[in-house]
Amino acid sequence: MYDPGLQPERTELAWRRTALAIAIGSLLSLRVFPLVLPPAAGAWGVVPGILGVATACVLWVAARRRQARTTAVLTERATGPLPGGGLPLLLTVFASGFGVVALVLVAVAQLTA
Repeated sequence: MYDPGLQPERTELAWRRTALAIAIGSLLSLRVFPLVLPPAAGAWGVVPGILGVATACVLWVAARRRQARTTAVLTERATGPLPGGGLPLLLTVFASGFGVVALVLVAVAQLTA
């Protein structure tokens, strides 16, 4: 029997906080990268920020859908397995890619300075 505790809601709120943190970090990178990079590469400085904001939006929506699906399955209103690990995988891929892009941009800035 399903325990009507708040665990699915708490999980969704945790994912929302993660999405907000990504959005804030991405907006900061939009502000900082164009200042740090040389003028020739300045346009590339906005790419990580735009991708980060888009990823944050996707995470926000996916967290809500995941919470609704989990609650539906647990209350037996829907059949099928619980949502899998796609959301954590997406976050891991994004964080790794963002880190690599940021390191490359900083390395380019240092090498051209």
